[in-house]
Amino acid sequence: MPRIRKVPLPDGIEGDGEVVGFRSSGEHWNEYLLDDGTVLKLKTVVTEVLRVDGHYDRKGNPLYLVDSASILAVDAPDELRWR
Repeated sequence: MPRIRKVPLPDGIEGDGEVVGFRSSGEHWNEYLLDDGTVLKLKTVVTEVLRVDGHYDRKGNPLYLVDSASILAVDAPDELRWR
């Protein structure tokens, strides 16, 4: 049985969002080298996906709402670390 719940949409109305199961095919890190020598690693982890019935994007694809969390890892040089 599908799980349906009301979700707020950008145009101010509510839609019926169906929870869609998923599995990760990989969660990769994006790495950024800062001018101060610090390396930032960032990735987004999806926690839930909902497809909104009867709503579509500009290309005609079904509208999906995604809940996610951003994970940040910092590797700073010794001279920037708190001692």
